[in-house]
Amino acid sequence: MQIEQLLEKKVWAVVGATTDTEKYGYRIYKELKDAGYTVYPVSPKYTEIDGDLVYPTLSDLPQKPEVVDFVVNPKIGMNVVKECAELGIKNIWLQPGTVSDEILEYAKNNDIHAVQACVLVALRTMR
Repeated sequence: MQIEQLLEKKVWAVVGATTDTEKYGYRIYKELKDAGYTVYPVSPKYTEIDGDLVYPTLSDLPQKPEVVDFVVNPKIGMNVVKECAELGIKNIWLQPGTVSDEILEYAKNNDIHAVQACVLVALRTMR
């Protein structure tokens, strides 16, 4: 599955979402939301972002996301990709700096498609 095919999916979770408007965790969440996606912010650090409820884990979401965007370091990301496997989530988007060989190997061995790209750049090229 390619970048364009993932961008056609409309229900996303952003793991590592933040209230800090200067950070990618916020910018990615906001850009996806502004582009018309259903986006769930996931972070144990916050209860809301821009008035939207933040969920501590993927398991807490009200619906299963079609794509999970990683904006966390690979050590945290490894636990997230395992949670994706448990929940049957088959698409992950790894932002620059979130990738590790361990995550890629785990995803491959668990039939999870992993894209490595900046979603902000990808969204701009789609418009």
